[in-house]
Amino acid sequence: MKILKLFLYLLPTILFIIILSARELREGELGTISNPIRIYFTPSVDAERITTNAKQLVDYLEKETGYYFTTAVPASFIAVVEAFGTKKADIAGINTFSYLMAHEKYGAEAKLRIVRDGGETFYKGQFITRFDSGIESLADIQGRTMAYVDPSSTSGFILPKAMLDKMGVKPSETVFAMKHDNVVIMIYQRQVDVGATYYAPPRPGTGEILDARMRVKLQFPDVEKKVKIIGFTEEIPNDPWVFRKDMDEEMKEKIINALIKYVNTEEGQKSMYEIYDIVGLIPTKDSDYDKLRNMLKEQGISFEKLVKK
Repeated sequence: MKILKLFLYLLPTILFIIILSARELREGELGTISNPIRIYFTPSVDAERITTNAKQLVDYLEKETGYYFTTAVPASFIAVVEAFGTKKADIAGINTFSYLMAHEKYGAEAKLRIVRDGGETFYKGQFITRFDSGIESLADIQGRTMAYVDPSSTSGFILPKAMLDKMGVKPSETVFAMKHDNVVIMIYQRQVDVGATYYAPPRPGTGEILDARMRVKLQFPDVEKKVKIIGFTEEIPNDPWVFRKDMDEEMKEKIINALIKYVNTEEGQKSMYEIYDIVGLIPTKDSDYDKLRNMLKEQGISFEKLVKK
């Protein structure tokens, strides 16, 4: 009886110790406040715009999943890829080429694919120039100055570069502007003759432009009258949302469901559109990106060579 009384007397203390020990054991687990799930975004548009809208995404995911999250926008596409290698990135909104590299080097997995205006789940690159440049076709790019986005940008470098190489067209000089917005601005301000960016068809019903030129309309309202499209690249699947390969499968599924749910809310539609022109997310898998893999292989293009350029 004395032993029982002693046990009952000590029970609150014992329970406190058990709970405290359990919390200490959880410290450092992915998804806890001391080790939040890290979401990386490629710097294809203004970093401040991404960060502002990502905060709303994080708030929603934390309420929906019970996990803690944090976000980052590195200085380059490649930095996002390498973040998977160092386990600094758990999830990333990433461009297609960067995904292929992250998958090959670190086993990153494509789980969701972006849906854009008009229900578009595929995309292509575009070639742009000023209306008064005298350039009317891709062949006219020969000997002219050219701006690309980034060495690992699919629509802003890989696809257009492959097309020009196939045609035997060589610009006199090429530069990397690092963002789609910057390429458009360089064309507009006559810093270069031609540029390559992502393309998106006009908004159904209104005809409003949704390609990269749209990104600078506030700054340059007459961009449509100054900058035109002269050609397109081949079509490939839209950019994926990628997960680190050794993340817990139950955790992945929970986050995937929350992301899909978020983009279907009014708040989510607005913030995700501001981040990457996202209007929806659909399930995807690694094999969906084999077309680009095969294209790179056929042309003898390696990840390392592209990154060094």
